Amino acid sequence: MLDVSQALNLILQHTSVLPSDLTDLSDCLGLVTAEALKTPHDSPPFDKSMMDGFAVDSRTVIGGSPDTLQVIETITAGTVPTMTPGEGTATRIMTGAPLPAGADCVVPIEDVSFDESKPDAVGISSDQITAERHVLRQGVLAASGSDLLPAGTELRPQHVAILAEFGVAELRVVRRPRVAVLATGDELIDVSEELTAGHIRNSNEPMLVAQVKRAEGTAVPLGIARDDKAELRERIQDGLSCDVLLLSGGVSAGTLDLVPSILKEVGVKQVFHKIRMKPGKPLWFGVRETPGQSCLVLGLPGNPVSSMVCFETFARPMLDVMAGRTPQRNRSQQAVLTQNLKIRGDRPTYYPSTLVRTNNGLTVTPVAWGGSADLRSTALANGVACLDPTPDGYHAGDSVPVQCWDAL
Repeated sequence: MLDVSQALNLILQHTSVLPSDLTDLSDCLGLVTAEALKTPHDSPPFDKSMMDGFAVDSRTVIGGSPDTLQVIETITAGTVPTMTPGEGTATRIMTGAPLPAGADCVVPIEDVSFDESKPDAVGISSDQITAERHVLRQGVLAASGSDLLPAGTELRPQHVAILAEFGVAELRVVRRPRVAVLATGDELIDVSEELTAGHIRNSNEPMLVAQVKRAEGTAVPLGIARDDKAELRERIQDGLSCDVLLLSGGVSAGTLDLVPSILKEVGVKQVFHKIRMKPGKPLWFGVRETPGQSCLVLGLPGNPVSSMVCFETFARPMLDVMAGRTPQRNRSQQAVLTQNLKIRGDRPTYYPSTLVRTNNGLTVTPVAWGGSADLRSTALANGVACLDPTPDGYHAGDSVPVQCWDAL
């Protein structure tokens, strides 16, 4: 039976970066650039004012003591100057507006004497006039042809803004992984149905769909497949058209755990089955290769916390690699345990926990968890503590490895 690191290594060995697509900028948040980008023009694209005030040519007043200057023009953002200020004149200008030719200084309006009822004149003291004051010259922020974003950049809101500034309306990014989600089992009913004897609502599908979306994948929910070979085969075949197929349930050793045998029938090659992990022991992983298309298949345990933990531990790093990201969200960190805890059994336990970033570092507090079927308790969890069974247990103050599911 594989340990967690061995299983994850095998999964990532079979995982590769997906092809790129030309994608609208509005759909690129969270995706990764597939090629390096250059700046298509200077930034700013013209000399501009950084303040509301008056533009002057400092060379015409150095050594003098101008008092009242004639205001020859008003330039607002989006308009173009038509006149050149010189000796005895000034141009009224707004923040972001193009600087008139010859002007090299903007005196803020709060530093002048100006009466809105007499807009044709402004009083400016010579000690307020300094070359390049409140002026941003063309190209000083970025020159045309310089590096804009390297390949492999995970696009965040500031990147989207930068690309918009430079008119990049579409770009090549590694496409989102398409992830089919199929829940299996005769006991499952839809979330909208009334409970009847022997049934439970299908919580795994909406949970896994939400986890796929959080991982920047495109979820393709396939609904519920009953424990019937023909129905399972049909739904599995549908899911194999995606980059990843996540199955929930049907991978243990029960009479109706049919998934592994059907996966074999449809050409999915098993890589491993079962791992040393609690919850998550029945995890199944395989690959189906066909001309021009590959599908990675994860058979997740049916108990909801098992599915949740296995997704974060194995599927999320897989999706990161497919999308061109470094799978770092789930790298182990160390945190200080806030309470005593005893781990039973013979497998490492991934214990749902609350992780908190403090001034002294990361702390971890296990939630009151009742086992792999206790989904309710995970409402308080934002990660897991990764704990091996030990004779003496763990004590408050111990440093333990953790995995974080959410940003802290």
